[in-house]
Amino acid sequence: MKELAGNWFRADQKETASTMLDLLLPELQSRKEEFVLVTADFQTAGRGQHGTAWEAERGKNLLFGFSLHPGFLKAGEQFRLSEILALAIAAALDGYTDGGFCIKWPNDIYFGNRKICGMLLEHDLHGNRIATTRAGIGINVNQRAFRSGAPNPVALYEILGYETDRETLLLRILDEFEKRYRRLQTDKYAPETEYLQRLYRREGVFPYRDAAGRFLARIAGVEPTGRLLLEDDKGSLRRYAFKEVVFELC
Repeated sequence: MKELAGNWFRADQKETASTMLDLLLPELQSRKEEFVLVTADFQTAGRGQHGTAWEAERGKNLLFGFSLHPGFLKAGEQFRLSEILALAIAAALDGYTDGGFCIKWPNDIYFGNRKICGMLLEHDLHGNRIATTRAGIGINVNQRAFRSGAPNPVALYEILGYETDRETLLLRILDEFEKRYRRLQTDKYAPETEYLQRLYRREGVFPYRDAAGRFLARIAGVEPTGRLLLEDDKGSLRRYAFKEVVFELC
């Protein structure tokens, strides 16, 4: 995919508070194209799940957001969009290595035990359908040092040993996403199996922490709503929504 097709509208910015906030601008909300894309070289208020901050050096990483109108999906199916976006990014990054990228529930992208990508999805509902979805994505591409105190960041530069063209990576991601989105529209594609195969810590017993304390468990599955199922070392099944459980680093 060398350039975006006509069903995409694109707005490029040198600096913005947040590409997610830009997507709420009236002039972008009124666009008739199927997808509206905003990119930025730098964000002053980039954020992740539940208000967490995202560190990104100016001009070094891939910072973008896009909106779409998946009215064919019911409100309870919104996690499918998170799944296909995470799968698309992992697949695009695989093109630069021999693999090694996985999805840390719910939608962070990891290389080994280190985080290379974070994303946030927000949905507006109309009745029991998804009227609009906005996705904001940050990917560490060419940044060489991280100063925010984040415990485990990694950039594609550190993995490869050389810089990567951000535009090429962006177009690969959008191509991978649109292919999966088209399959989702046909109602013949269930991304759950592919998503489970890509999960970080999908095999083995690892330490986790919830409000009650630390425990050992294995991943037993992910519900259609996005809840994580963990089977602890005593055989009990535990269900968690986003931010209710922490993956402790080994």
